[in-house]
Amino acid sequence: MTGRFITFEGGDGVGKTLQTRRLTETLTARGQRVLLTREPGGAPGAEDIRELIVTGDPGRWSPLAEAMLVFAARAEHVARTIRPALDAGTWVICDRFTDSSMAYQGYGRGLGEGPIHTLHGLLGIDPDLTLVLDIDEKTGLERASLRGGADRFERMGAEFHNRVRTAFHDIARANPDRCTLIDATGTPDDVHARILAALTERGLLA
Repeated sequence: MTGRFITFEGGDGVGKTLQTRRLTETLTARGQRVLLTREPGGAPGAEDIRELIVTGDPGRWSPLAEAMLVFAARAEHVARTIRPALDAGTWVICDRFTDSSMAYQGYGRGLGEGPIHTLHGLLGIDPDLTLVLDIDEKTGLERASLRGGADRFERMGAEFHNRVRTAFHDIARANPDRCTLIDATGTPDDVHARILAALTERGLLA
């Protein structure tokens, strides 16, 4: 028995952390075994690499070095957390996956699509469904600022975040069989309802 792999994507401040938790709670209440995890991170070694990625000056890493760090963390995450859970029949809900690398390093930092596709191909895994939460980048950054302690990416400027949002729209449009774009405006309950509707439409919920 194989579990389902659902990823949440979107720019900073779209509400992924809240909505991944809400979906985990809903699926658990319906009798599913569910693992909630995140990227960068999700495994001991990956969490160590996360600190290198999200802290320090925005220009700390070259785009390629940054992408390779992200994929090093992802390889550990897949091998030690995601695959074992799926193989055990557990649903995996993940806050960010490879689409974030395409958006942040590929588009945002100008690395391009080729290196991201190459690195992702080494993993040998794709989500069953990707929910792309979307709000305008200004609102997202305002929301993110309320958390305090902005990370490297939150400090990369408006043009960077505009490119990231464009990337997520392009990704959703290019992968309609896997991706659903979710309006992340309104209350958390509104957004959660849209997410459940998307899972129902895809046949993942009755």
